Amino acid sequence: MAFVVVPTPIGNLEDITLRALRILSEADLVACEDTRRTGRLLAHHGIKNKLVAYHERSEERLAPELAERARAEKVALVSDAGTPLVSDPGYRLLVACIEAGVTVEVLPGPSAPITALVASGLPADTVVFLGFLPRKGSERTNLLARIREEPSTFVLFESPRRLAKTLGELPAVASVAVCRELTKLHEEVFRGTAGDAAHHFSEGTKGEIVLVVRGGTAAGPGDVEDAVALARGYVAEGESPSRAAAQAAKVSGRRRSEIYDRLVSS
Repeated sequence: MAFVVVPTPIGNLEDITLRALRILSEADLVACEDTRRTGRLLAHHGIKNKLVAYHERSEERLAPELAERARAEKVALVSDAGTPLVSDPGYRLLVACIEAGVTVEVLPGPSAPITALVASGLPADTVVFLGFLPRKGSERTNLLARIREEPSTFVLFESPRRLAKTLGELPAVASVAVCRELTKLHEEVFRGTAGDAAHHFSEGTKGEIVLVVRGGTAAGPGDVEDAVALARGYVAEGESPSRAAAQAAKVSGRRRSEIYDRLVSS
């Protein structure tokens, strides 16, 4: 019959379309990450429906089953917040429905990355969405180097616990917007340089965060002391001094030998 991707509010429960409410009320089944959270949303809007937990741990098992059900029933997919599939489960199910010949509908609606991008005040003509940065390793180093070198606007999710670290690894002069608790009571959008933001959030923060960064604005070498400090952070995470210096050189644009010499002599 049909498979419908339904965006839900990222914070404010009023941010849901009339079409989304109609689809959710008509659906024979609503697949969601957390049945309790989605249940509260549906109850808020007076909707009673059959929910099934569909998350990272059950996705591979349930995708074929739900795609088969969508042949004869209307199956809706929601995530905990925002548009499904954007750093959320749903890709396997969407592909399974397409391959099964099921009609697929995707509703427009709330999306934290798009909301943050617009609120950031940074260029929105060439945009790269990175999801969550890897916590460490070469993949993280390569992505940070890409942000430094590529003149695009980058949008990524970040944990409050790791925000300070990420801001410290960006060029201090890079333009950023730290968008916290979007659409919620304590919404905050901090606009400035990465250095300014690192200072502003130096004592930590809370809530859900989207970080928007203007890339390519500091392609030249950064301050060597910042690079050495970055290398020390890699060593603290378990990297050897040599590898830490190499990673810091890739991010900062400074010479590896320069960083290594200062690192081992400090």
